[in-house]
Amino acid sequence: MPLKDLPLEARPREKLLARGPGALSDAELLAILLRTGMAGKGVLQMAEELLRLKNDSVSRNTDGRRGGFGGIAGLLHATADDLKRVKGLGPAKRAEIVAVLELARRAMAQRLQEREVFADPQAVKHYLQLHLAAKGHEVFAVLFLDSQNKLLAMEELFRGTLTQTSVYPREVVIRALHHSAAAVVLAHNHPSGSVQPSRADEALTQTLKAALALVDVRVLDHIIVGPGQALSMAEAGLL
Repeated sequence: MPLKDLPLEARPREKLLARGPGALSDAELLAILLRTGMAGKGVLQMAEELLRLKNDSVSRNTDGRRGGFGGIAGLLHATADDLKRVKGLGPAKRAEIVAVLELARRAMAQRLQEREVFADPQAVKHYLQLHLAAKGHEVFAVLFLDSQNKLLAMEELFRGTLTQTSVYPREVVIRALHHSAAAVVLAHNHPSGSVQPSRADEALTQTLKAALALVDVRVLDHIIVGPGQALSMAEAGLL
């Protein structure tokens, strides 16, 4: 049903202003971003279709597997190029969707820069999920922290295949010295979905701990990120 045919109180924008964003479904929130549909397809219908896209969707991962948005989290991890392939999404709509994710990243980064990182461990996991969870290839990243465990910078240092990433301890040490970091949080993603650390993950963590200890930089955690979940090796007693 076109928005103009809905009762005023049921239209997404009016409903949000009257009842707050929590009262809206994912499709209704997305419809507010999209604003308009296309010929023969209302904006709510377009939003629902975008959220339902699965394995036969428009995107393709770097290893050739078809990927999908699969809900609001997946959609917001899509790149501008992914969204180009969706009929009805012009430059303005694509830009707005991508901008929402970037604003979320920057808001979380600001929060981690202003307070001790592990005052809210879940915020660290959410921040890393926003950056890494939807990537179709493995990425190894480092959060560089100051002496009060506040975020100085995050860098994606290495990338690899779905099963193996080459991580060079020397480069991690160089970047830690560049940022004058007192501590680091290591992170990488498992595109396969499982966040259980492998023996290689555990060995790499110990290698980096030893290398960074030589320059008096502590490894506080190693977080493994997957779609919709993250595991802290420190919390699991594996650090």
